[in-house]
Amino acid sequence: MRFEQPVAVQWIADFTGAALVGDTQQLATGINEIHKVTPGDISFVDHEKYYNACLQSAATVIIINKEVPCPPGKTLLITADPFSAYVKIVTRFRPFQPSYKMISDTAVIGEGTHIQPGVFIGNNVRIGDNCLIHPNVTIYDHTIIGDNVIIHAGVVIGADAFYFKRRKDRTVQYDKMESCGRVIIEDNVEVGAATTIDKGVSGDTIIGRGTKLDNHIHIGHGAVIGANCLFAAQVGIGGKAIIEDEVILWGQVGVNKDLTIGKGAVALAQSGIPASLEGGKVYFGSPVAEAKAKMKELAWIKRIPELWDRVTKSKNDLQ
Repeated sequence: MRFEQPVAVQWIADFTGAALVGDTQQLATGINEIHKVTPGDISFVDHEKYYNACLQSAATVIIINKEVPCPPGKTLLITADPFSAYVKIVTRFRPFQPSYKMISDTAVIGEGTHIQPGVFIGNNVRIGDNCLIHPNVTIYDHTIIGDNVIIHAGVVIGADAFYFKRRKDRTVQYDKMESCGRVIIEDNVEVGAATTIDKGVSGDTIIGRGTKLDNHIHIGHGAVIGANCLFAAQVGIGGKAIIEDEVILWGQVGVNKDLTIGKGAVALAQSGIPASLEGGKVYFGSPVAEAKAKMKELAWIKRIPELWDRVTKSKNDLQ
């Protein structure tokens, strides 16, 4: 998320109660997760395993729970609970805005776009030209939709990220990571009925131009879907997954978070994808393998009873 105006790091330190180390004259221009940061961003880290990655990232301001050497040109905000400090900043600069109309006065809707009855369009939404939004679609705040997009009935765009921090020492164990990202749907996309597309935690969930989504699909927070992809019904995409152009996922394919599927890959129905895949190949199974190899493997598995009978018979003959 970008701030409307740069914010002084001293103000952020005072606001969060953090100790300021490093360049005390910095101006923060946004707030982001580590995998999305650009220069000027605030990010946070609260586990030593990820200290180095965060300190060496493009982030300019880092909220951290331990005093460490500050890299040149950066600012550290040291606090016992970086997660809560991060959430406090998010809710200050992207607070919840109640809506009192089905279509917000701040929404911008392009020429030739048709909005069917029962559609909710939130604050600061932008919808392009010649779109068709079918009944009972919900479009949360700050969503951006391009031209010539079709969104079928019951779709939810921009719900919060499914992102929680577990606090084992508390009665209510899960702290919510407040979302301040967006959903961006590019031109010529079609979204099937009852599909859900979550906003990014702090960055954007993106559906690339020309991509077609079937019914009952879920796209997790911060996922980036390339151009001209085709996803069949009940596909689920984990948060922050990157799906490159022209990927085809057939029905009920499950994709883990934090991975990349290369351009032109095809996953056959009911496949489970736990790790990154090369493009230009056909995959099947759970966990997936190249489809031809997986089919041979399944053929051999089917022969296990026959092979076992042969082994048993041979042993009996020898006796």
